[in-house]
Amino acid sequence: MVGDSDTGDRYFEPHVETMPREQLRALQEERVLDLVHHAYGHSDFYRELWDEHGVHPRDIRSLNDFRARVPFITKGMIRDYRARTGDAFGGMLCCPVEELTSVSSSSGTTGDPEFFAEIWEDAPPLVAHQVRDLWEVGLRPGDRVLSPAGTMRNLMDFGYQALGATVIEVNCWLGQMGEVVDAVRKYRPDYIQMMYPQVVELERLADKTDLREAFSSLKGASCAGQPISRRMRERMRDEWGIEVYEYTSAADTGTAWECRERDGFHLWEDTVYAECVDVGEQSWEEVPPGGLGELVSTDLDNRAAPLIRFRSEDLVRMTDERCGCGRTHARMWVAGRRGDETVVQGRSVVLRDIWQAVEDQPETAAGVFQIVRQRREVDELRLRVGYDPELTGDVDTLGGRLGEAVRKRTGVDPVLELCTEEDLLKTMTSVAKFPRVVKN
Repeated sequence: MVGDSDTGDRYFEPHVETMPREQLRALQEERVLDLVHHAYGHSDFYRELWDEHGVHPRDIRSLNDFRARVPFITKGMIRDYRARTGDAFGGMLCCPVEELTSVSSSSGTTGDPEFFAEIWEDAPPLVAHQVRDLWEVGLRPGDRVLSPAGTMRNLMDFGYQALGATVIEVNCWLGQMGEVVDAVRKYRPDYIQMMYPQVVELERLADKTDLREAFSSLKGASCAGQPISRRMRERMRDEWGIEVYEYTSAADTGTAWECRERDGFHLWEDTVYAECVDVGEQSWEEVPPGGLGELVSTDLDNRAAPLIRFRSEDLVRMTDERCGCGRTHARMWVAGRRGDETVVQGRSVVLRDIWQAVEDQPETAAGVFQIVRQRREVDELRLRVGYDPELTGDVDTLGGRLGEAVRKRTGVDPVLELCTEEDLLKTMTSVAKFPRVVKN
């Protein structure tokens, strides 16, 4: 795989990335209608579900028909089918098992990991399309990449190699950032991929290590797993010299990345049909551009086991306005997850307000915190917050300042549990994501 432009151009696939909206929508409609026939003919899960709802592919002749007739699906529905039938693929598989190239998994942040069956040649679908994002970061053929050891949603090395980059294999997984800094100094990579906990590790190394010198070879770095706080992003850029690009999930159909404009996450709409729907219990209608709704996605590039009208539980705002970078694909801004709102004695508390209060304290600027609750509606706001022990003199004094800051932001007096960032990060049940809402 090579870009269809020279290394001086901004787009890896300019004819796709800047495709006029009407052409993009026509392409989506063609692929969605073909997918409906394919899934009904080959997936036991979809055939059973659609038959129950009186849906047949002959009734789906347009995107409007698709939105009006095809039911939503959830992770719970797939898991229930798997438990009921014993089918390891939850009835989703649309091909014989022997035709699969790979089966990879999600991070398992919201429960048991989900498995993704794929067929591919040069690179898995998700990885192949991330090449567009890597090109935007500045990665080019011949550049060096420091590759993490994880294989969630398939090994990224295939994508780097398809772009023409040289992959440097080192142990750069969680808890190893000191060794990663040494490897960066030795091999001088142009790009590195990180997860949120690794950024927190760098925060602890910053006072002992010249990170600006260490990372001076980088064109850019990416980060996923959790949003980076405003203060952390500024520190990475201004103090450490790291130009970081965040990316997030496109509802398990792929990923969505920031471009250099830092104005939303780009959804590659030739690979996913994304909807933003009203979160009301009855309507589930599409919200107007810029309105808050739940992201619902349909796989357009995975015919092995496609997700069709999959409810993500992610609350987003979307627009199809052309980005300042010139790309025409939709963008989204993630507001949180449907289950993250906490109601304390009738008062709504959202993660954003707590985050701002936590990151405003120097000792907790990394934003490592959790809401501890058994249910959405509670009598008290219990917060577990991680602090940097090297910046913290008196924990009780910090607790007083932090409690007051949270009260000003939320109108609620919190019950605080303070521990070190390192101890709090050790409680992670997912290999990549730090859960913000926990039961205990």
